[in-house]
Amino acid sequence: MATKTFNIEGMTCASCVQTVEKATKKLPGVQESNVNLATEKLNISFDENAVSAQDIQNAVNKAGYKALTDVEQKSFAITGMTCASCVQTVEKATRKMDGVIESNVNLATEKLTIQYDPTVVSVSDITQAVSNAGYEAHEDLETPDSVNEEKDKKQQKIKSIWTRFLGSAIFTIPLFYIAMGHMIGLPLPEIIDPMVNPEWFSLIQLILTIPVMIYGLNFFTVGYKTLFRGHPNMDSLVALGTNAAFVYSLGATIAIWLGHTSYAGNLYYESTAVILTLITLGKYLEARSMGKTSAAIEKLMGLAPKTAMVVRNGEEVEISVEEVVAGDTIIVKPGEKIPVDGVVLEGKTSIDESMLTGESIPVEKNAGDNVIGASINKNGTIRYKATKVGKDTALSQIIKLVEDAQGSKAPIAKMADIISGYFVPIVIVLAIISGSAWYFGGETGLFALTIVISILIIACPCALGLATPTAIMVGTGKGAENGVLIKSGGALETTHKIQTIVFDKTGTITEGKPKVTDIITVNGILETELLQLTASAEKGSEHPLGEAIVKGAEEKALDFMKTENFNAIPGHGIEVTVDGKVILAGNRKLMDVRNISLDTLAITSDELAGQGKTPMYIAINNQIAGIIAVADTVKENSLKAIEKLQKMGIEVAMITGDNKGTAEAIAKQVGIDRVFSEVLPEDKANEVKKLQAEGKKVAMVGDGINDAPALAQADIGIAIGSGTDVAMESADIILMRSDLMDVPTAVELSKSTIRNIKQNLFWAFGYNILGIPFAMGIFYLFGGPLLNPMVAGAAMALSSVSVLSNALRLKRFKPSAV
Repeated sequence: MATKTFNIEGMTCASCVQTVEKATKKLPGVQESNVNLATEKLNISFDENAVSAQDIQNAVNKAGYKALTDVEQKSFAITGMTCASCVQTVEKATRKMDGVIESNVNLATEKLTIQYDPTVVSVSDITQAVSNAGYEAHEDLETPDSVNEEKDKKQQKIKSIWTRFLGSAIFTIPLFYIAMGHMIGLPLPEIIDPMVNPEWFSLIQLILTIPVMIYGLNFFTVGYKTLFRGHPNMDSLVALGTNAAFVYSLGATIAIWLGHTSYAGNLYYESTAVILTLITLGKYLEARSMGKTSAAIEKLMGLAPKTAMVVRNGEEVEISVEEVVAGDTIIVKPGEKIPVDGVVLEGKTSIDESMLTGESIPVEKNAGDNVIGASINKNGTIRYKATKVGKDTALSQIIKLVEDAQGSKAPIAKMADIISGYFVPIVIVLAIISGSAWYFGGETGLFALTIVISILIIACPCALGLATPTAIMVGTGKGAENGVLIKSGGALETTHKIQTIVFDKTGTITEGKPKVTDIITVNGILETELLQLTASAEKGSEHPLGEAIVKGAEEKALDFMKTENFNAIPGHGIEVTVDGKVILAGNRKLMDVRNISLDTLAITSDELAGQGKTPMYIAINNQIAGIIAVADTVKENSLKAIEKLQKMGIEVAMITGDNKGTAEAIAKQVGIDRVFSEVLPEDKANEVKKLQAEGKKVAMVGDGINDAPALAQADIGIAIGSGTDVAMESADIILMRSDLMDVPTAVELSKSTIRNIKQNLFWAFGYNILGIPFAMGIFYLFGGPLLNPMVAGAAMALSSVSVLSNALRLKRFKPSAV
């Protein structure tokens, strides 16, 4: 009997508890099932022979909730992979393990991202499963040193492939000249002339081919190893094709030396060498291109400074960033990078945060302001307290998000994955069938061999395997450069389908901080005087309107006057004596109770309220003095962003808990027609659900805790980077800046990336759909040309390079102008 704990998502009340318990208790083999609403956990005892953990999760899912085990996610570097078939082999080997929830391999990064239940499966189990499949897995520990080490390994790999190519080329060029030159009239020494000395003609080709095969030994060791394990890959095709050509040529050479000189015209050594050399060149170009796709991560990693100046025991000491602990006081001088996240204690400066947020204008920082690690201190010396270090810093979180996104798969990749799993075995079968058909159809064994070699060589699972992950890597990296963090390939794909975007009002469309917008005075009072008196009166108030007025006075550098007899009048306002004058500040009710005539200000007040502003009446010594209006102002780019989305054909709506009048006034300012006002926080998700019920793909943009359920409910949740951690956790996309222009940027980036993926898949499938029948001799049947194996090798090498080159075009992505 096993006992397991699941985290249950989606419960709201005791009725949910009953539903989950009933759904699980009726499963065969379940002895006990208890749900705790407070902890949102299900404790269940069950017979593992009768029911599995997956069955329990499925039962909870059918009941309308989500059951999750305490899942751990790790990343592993995989060595030995060469194509999409390798990806499929590693994924299958790990996915069939008990306790593994999700397993994705990215060929471009050569990494396995795996989610698993640590109580069922261990890291050593995972590495062993990968090893059994014929590859090697090493846990990917992300530290600056490990990243540099990985970069060095990639550079060494590229250098090694280039050395192999050069070595192969040195022997292949003279071999090609000897084998083919005499056919176009180029001179050959008499000792190796096939007409005069066919024995030496064949032997010298054999001698030149052997070093090329040694340089290409990796194709044979990996290819045959995976073939014999029952998981053939691209290297298996290359190994079979070139070996077939070599073995046939070797047999022909022996025959020539035994006196059958007619075989001198049937040697295939140059095909073996040229194919191996061209494919090695393709591998080199591929490795270089793949290095460029992960440039965004390397750029982010390179931002972090290596050392920090901290105050320890009253002295300034320079230490490595890894040694900084939360609570340390750090000193940063002009021009230096901020080592870790923190809060300014002393000093004033401006900081360039563009590398993290995409915001080009430096941000002013004073005591109490937050600073982000890796940003650049421009002009002042500051002391600040470290609050987040190591993996908790904003930079580390961004790197983690981008890496996770690059390791994930978009739904569009599923078709390519399925085909890749069967691709190589099908190609081998097609090669055997085609060769046999031509041979038994009356063609020579040499002709049939040419067909077999061409089919094996031209088939390219590499292009299929690289089509999607490379575009996702470049797309998510480009997003990070523009301050748009996309959490997964799925989110990147779904975003381009969005039909309706719902914006939260406060803190998203608006600044979220009330400001003084209008000061209207009567009876000879000056605006400055009215603001100064009211701000002095409100200095002791905790009301948001009062705080906005105080801040307005501070911004204008007004002095606060001495106050006496502060009296808060609930539901009405305040009464305070300021500099000997009795000040009344509040709503119309307060003025009515004190019988103060409003004159024409009542009409002005209604007009201000109609604009979404909150008017506050001010009276001095029982005589009306004016109105100060406070409003949550619309962000600078809100109108532009919404106009751009509407031009893109996307419907825009606004949701808020504010009253209808205020909501509609703000909506009018930014050009939104569809408004959901007076919506309780818990009902925001329901409004999103209603839009989805209309058959629309819906995105939700928000920043607060109360937006989290709606962000999770939407097809795509977009969190403003200045918002809460909870909102960002629930979102699929995070906008590092609080600029709504990044919403259309995210949609455009998604459209560009998906278009790029479709182009890549079209090329990868198209290449194989045309190339394989060509190699089979189908065009030859109708009087067309027969594919030469060397041409097949060149085409195969260039196919994956073309896919990578197309993906790298995404690096040129720029958001369109409004």
